[in-house]
Amino acid sequence: MSVSREAAETIGVQAMGWLAGNDELLPVFLGSTGASEADFRAGLTDAAFQGSVLEFLLMDDRWVVSFCDDVGLAYDVPVQARAMLPGGEQVHWT
Repeated sequence: MSVSREAAETIGVQAMGWLAGNDELLPVFLGSTGASEADFRAGLTDAAFQGSVLEFLLMDDRWVVSFCDDVGLAYDVPVQARAMLPGGEQVHWT
């Protein structure tokens, strides 16, 4: 299954909602990125910010599993969505 850009943005917003509801992880995200709560809210319409949330989520398999289980996605969908958002392109070093 391939995720479209529009679907990727929807998944990014879902990830932001999931993260906003996680009292333990939201402060970790904000602290590691330097983003404020206002930046987080403003990021709802910013595909690059949504991508950064997905990138953060993808750092830990437990977070991916929890997010996917909560919103009803297959476990490989977040990485596909990340690839469709700005900055998610695969880098080829050769």
